[in-house]
Amino acid sequence: MTPTDRPADLVLRDLVRRVLTPLPAGPVAVAVSGGGDSMALLHLAHAVAPGRIAALTVDHGLRPESATEAAQVAAFCVAHGIPHTTLQWRGWEGRGNVQAHARDARYSLMAEWATANGMAAILLGHTADDSAETFVMRLAREAGVDGLSGMAADFHRAGVLWLRPLLAAHRADLRGYLVAQGIPWADDPSNDDPRYARVR
Repeated sequence: MTPTDRPADLVLRDLVRRVLTPLPAGPVAVAVSGGGDSMALLHLAHAVAPGRIAALTVDHGLRPESATEAAQVAAFCVAHGIPHTTLQWRGWEGRGNVQAHARDARYSLMAEWATANGMAAILLGHTADDSAETFVMRLAREAGVDGLSGMAADFHRAGVLWLRPLLAAHRADLRGYLVAQGIPWADDPSNDDPRYARVR
């Protein structure tokens, strides 16, 4: 049977296994919001490297549902034997770009935790869709030739190595994988809010 004949979940598992192998030596953290992309990454990373994965969830406290979503991730991790930590951020003062502030807070909190706990890297669940959106946003800002690129597969920030192993996968494929595996996920309503530039 050729790769294109196999069920979609097996094709995706093979894709991520190739991308994730080899992981950096030592324990690796996965940033998990509870959304479809990060839940798929967590499940696949745990399948590839059982016993080496820890999950991190940042609760920004910006939506009433955020605490429940963090608890759902924690419950999933307990069921699968994955260590999980919820990091709290309550620094929003109601001024400026809330998404930018929240993103910076996520990176800062997770980097601090990863450094303190000896993580070799943090995995992020960005997909081909996210990379395409980033390219279009930079094009809209007239970023110039040098600025017209998608997301980097790896980068360093705050002294931590960050990896994006799902950049070759599409969001719809990841959700199909979750459905096939019977894994629930949460949808953040801000992802459909046209007030934010990425949504537009």
